Amino acid sequence: MEIPGLVEITSHDELRDVVPQPLAAAAGKARKELHDLDRQWLTASPFCLIATSAADGSCDVSPKGDPAGFTKVFDDTTIAIPERAGNRRVDGFTNILSNPHVGLIYFIPGRGDTLRINGRARIVKEAPFFDEMIVQGNRPQLALLVEIEEIFHHCSKAFLRSKLWKPETWEPDAMPRRAQISKTLERQDTDLAELEQYYGKAYEEKIYNVKY
Repeated sequence: MEIPGLVEITSHDELRDVVPQPLAAAAGKARKELHDLDRQWLTASPFCLIATSAADGSCDVSPKGDPAGFTKVFDDTTIAIPERAGNRRVDGFTNILSNPHVGLIYFIPGRGDTLRINGRARIVKEAPFFDEMIVQGNRPQLALLVEIEEIFHHCSKAFLRSKLWKPETWEPDAMPRRAQISKTLERQDTDLAELEQYYGKAYEEKIYNVKY
């Protein structure tokens, strides 16, 4: 696509002409092992994003959430994330089969700073620690085992700019309901009332009662 007036950056030097080298504190904050503060963060976090890319470069970012502390810490360089049944696309897992590198961002609701972890992942279909990941009777059928290569805390600028945690800025009705989006984009042949019921209260109540 041609955009009039567009000026593209195509080299590292051009990029650094715009963005200077990071300050020493930022450049040197990455670590290779979990600190006790990182462990505390993982204990308090109920949500993370997992970024993956396939061998051909195609990318995916998948949200993962469970009660706070859902990520199991084995030692200073190894963690595991349970996988609950979802839409069965397994885009991220498919990427990992050809490229094990993953990027994780852990959130704590109300906090602007985040914890970032980069490493190499393996898909596990059975392990004794699955018994420690049971939630409401649901034992995960898969888990992601991550060997940490880099870990650091990230500042809150993006959250401050977006005002993400400010309830007075929330506008959940700015978009049509999930049922309407599904009817328009995904399930045109399904009755809207049926979709409203599907995505209603029962949807939340049964999220741990399904398997792949």
